[in-house]
Amino acid sequence: MNTERKPMLTVTVNEATLEVPQGTNVVEAAEMAGQEIPHYCYHPGLSVAGNCRMCLVEVKALSFKQPNPLPKLQIGCNTLVQDGMVVDSRGEDVREAVRGVLELLLVNHPLDCPVCDQAGECKLQEYYMDYGRHKSLVAAHDKTSKLKALEVGPDIMLDQERCILCTRCVRFLDEIASTHELAIIERGDHSRVELVPGSAVDNDYAGNIVDICPVGALTSRDFRFRSRVWFLASSDAVCTGCSTGCNVRVDSRDGSVYRIKPRYNPEVNGHWMCDHGRRLHGEVLGRRLDHSMVRRDGAFVAVEPETAVAEAVAGISRAGKVAIVASAEASVEEGFLAAAISSRVGGGRLIVDSPAVSDVADDGVLVSTDRFPNRAGLLGLGFVESEEIPRDAGAILVLRADPVLGREGWAAVLEEMTSVVAVMSRDSETAAFADQVLAAGSHFEAEASFVNRQGRLQLSHASIAAPAGVLPGWRVLAGLLAGLGGTDYRDFSELSARAAACLGSQGPPRVECEALENSPKAI
Repeated sequence: MNTERKPMLTVTVNEATLEVPQGTNVVEAAEMAGQEIPHYCYHPGLSVAGNCRMCLVEVKALSFKQPNPLPKLQIGCNTLVQDGMVVDSRGEDVREAVRGVLELLLVNHPLDCPVCDQAGECKLQEYYMDYGRHKSLVAAHDKTSKLKALEVGPDIMLDQERCILCTRCVRFLDEIASTHELAIIERGDHSRVELVPGSAVDNDYAGNIVDICPVGALTSRDFRFRSRVWFLASSDAVCTGCSTGCNVRVDSRDGSVYRIKPRYNPEVNGHWMCDHGRRLHGEVLGRRLDHSMVRRDGAFVAVEPETAVAEAVAGISRAGKVAIVASAEASVEEGFLAAAISSRVGGGRLIVDSPAVSDVADDGVLVSTDRFPNRAGLLGLGFVESEEIPRDAGAILVLRADPVLGREGWAAVLEEMTSVVAVMSRDSETAAFADQVLAAGSHFEAEASFVNRQGRLQLSHASIAAPAGVLPGWRVLAGLLAGLGGTDYRDFSELSARAAACLGSQGPPRVECEALENSPKAI
């Protein structure tokens, strides 16, 4: 990565003076000053098209060396800041020009606001209220009609009437996805976005064109007509679909996840995410365990979490040494607590039981062949990757893993163990061999940290509440650790800081880590 510092330039935007790096355009400079210059076609993750003409500004002084004003309004997206530039985007000439552009864009726009999913997020609505409020010169029945509700991909719907021809979708598919499924055809008011013959918008990043559409022309079939956006609550999270760890925003309502959208992080995923991550909530929240279970007289009985934890503590205490078999889906905090549990009762093996390579190939953009979010975190806590069955322990704690599935030998070993405890959020083959199944919330339902394939530690916030009687994974493991005589962690922030310190990052003293460092490590 090029870390060379760019020269700083002075610019004044609407009487606010600031310094910006060389290469910054006027739209970006205004944003840095806490202002917005209206725009449609401009997107910071795409090339500059300059075709919507909404970001018109008045350049009152070109630079310190050339303090003369420019005679015509300029588009801010394609006007780079020069040292000493003075820009005005609020004058009446600018507002009148923007009103004219809006009128042209709305001439043939359908009256769909009451049924359009973009309502509440629509830049046409927002800019009309800020700059327009004009009476249309075209009657509703005189508008040029185009096609509606076109299925252009497995999860993408296109309404050509709503499109304002900003070309964001076309540029994204050309420049980022490199799949080229959409194009602009025809001329004038007959211009429209159309599928390239013989193609469909069916790629790993298709959902991003819905995110970047500034109006309601492109919508997701999964979210379409499900909820108005002002009813949704948003939380910042980390995608757990692979080891990239894309930063995302989870939108939820009444305990259900409605959609997942990318959250900008220039060091990880930029402005984008893959479609697998968008669908992750359906996979993760399916096949849920909504209660803990203990085995009595050969059958499982549903119990309160505290009862299941107490019985698991008793079973592990009788067994002596306990091995940990964890999925790389487990968070840093969960891995830390599991390792501490092992060190309390003999220091058994710490195994990551998740393949690092899958049938999904790295694509060089965001998709990783490693379909787990925290392999690096678990390895940093002393876990090792191994397919060898641990036979030197009297108990096994299975953490979000399913070692029985598709592999011989595991079932027989689990049958022989004094104690088998499973901590998981979904049902599994392994759960059938457990003495206690401790239901843990998913990563949508609790705070958690993950270390991605770059080695970056990232915090993910809870988006929805877990079902009644289901505790966050870290609370389940903290209960086990406390029952075995270890630290009783009740505050997530304290736990997270201690776990991060054990990864070698700067943080609190490594008191809890001493036991981990002195425990035997698997070879």
